[in-house]
Amino acid sequence: MFEITSKNQDEITITAKQTSVTFNVAQNEIDAGLEVGKVHGPGEFEIGDMTIRGVDVAAVGKDEEKKTTEKKKGETIYVAEIGGVHVAIIGDDEKALDEVPQGCILCTTSVRAVREVEPKIVVAMGNVDGMVTELKLSARTEKKLKIKNASSLPMSLEVVALT
Repeated sequence: MFEITSKNQDEITITAKQTSVTFNVAQNEIDAGLEVGKVHGPGEFEIGDMTIRGVDVAAVGKDEEKKTTEKKKGETIYVAEIGGVHVAIIGDDEKALDEVPQGCILCTTSVRAVREVEPKIVVAMGNVDGMVTELKLSARTEKKLKIKNASSLPMSLEVVALT
């Protein structure tokens, strides 16, 4: 079991049995209270009972896109796995969506990403009203999203706004 909370639209915190990790999409960093400090950028990490994969968005893009698109510093999306459940934290990024597992929990502001990834739950990180209008869904508001296990995920898409 784990919980997802958010203090602001740029941060998602996942709290599991052994650890708590905050993902900041604006700073492209992970804060798990480690002695080495915050983790920036791509790589694979095991923190407590969580496995995290940071994907360098520019490295998986098409060669032409790399030439014509200026790379943002440290452009990274993160996919955390806790007890068989994947949580993708992508913010407003719409690149490298093939690196995000389908049927996951998706933390994003992008309607395009929701349509391509087909998550079970979307944690809206920005304009919730615009997202639910475009997706023709409604959102429920929660202080924290509690996930028991993979089988407890909904059968159809749900949008959650964390306060």
